[in-house]
Amino acid sequence: MKHSNRFLSRSLYILMKVEMNMLEENERLDSLLKEDLEIIQNDEVFSFSTDALLLGHFTHLRKNDKVMDLCSGNGVIPLLLSHKGQHPIDAIEIQPQLVNMAERSIQHNQLSERIQIYEMDLKNVRQDFIPSQYTVVTCNPPYFKTAQMHQHQKEAHKIARHEVLCTLEDCVEAARHLLKQGGRLIMVHRAERLMDVLSTYRAARIEPKKLTLIYSKKSKDAHAIIVEGRKDGKPGLDIQPSFYMYQDDGEYTLEMRAIYYGE
Repeated sequence: MKHSNRFLSRSLYILMKVEMNMLEENERLDSLLKEDLEIIQNDEVFSFSTDALLLGHFTHLRKNDKVMDLCSGNGVIPLLLSHKGQHPIDAIEIQPQLVNMAERSIQHNQLSERIQIYEMDLKNVRQDFIPSQYTVVTCNPPYFKTAQMHQHQKEAHKIARHEVLCTLEDCVEAARHLLKQGGRLIMVHRAERLMDVLSTYRAARIEPKKLTLIYSKKSKDAHAIIVEGRKDGKPGLDIQPSFYMYQDDGEYTLEMRAIYYGE
């Protein structure tokens, strides 16, 4: 019994030492409060935005869903979705440093048996993945065309936010290959690119089925969209109730507080 206790004490010591040494330069450990998880962030490389939380919130999973997350960044969407059941979740990210951060977050939260992240170019899914094996694909893609002004100067930020290494079309084509017949693609994007998203979905035989407009306040224009499409679905787009992030006094709405805190 004493031997067992010594072994347990040593195991706890090793675990604590691993946790202390887990973070690299400029990294921090942030909390996903609603999900009771933690995620590695680095403002010099990548930190997730509110759009990621919205995408996670509006992605509804069914019992037998198998999920792929494209443009996964530091793995925030797989972590958020892991809270919604015991679904297997895969992810693709092209930047090695972000993959490394995601893998360490997944291990830290003891989710390695359910979440797998692949370091690869999503344009290569046809060579690397058999077709039609996922029922849900999520994507928080680069929002801005490369020709736009005011691009981020840091290369990692530029890749994450601008269509440097992949375009909207690349993301949707990858989803089409991965999705089973009737499978769903859920994407968050800028409101100003609504027509680009809808036309790209339809061109790839992913029929837009649900649209949610995201507003910072009721007095502002929509700034983001959540679009859900179905592979080879029938035409018919449902406009969902608008989502507001802030009240007029600047406080979070009850709906936004539920996303952050689960209240």
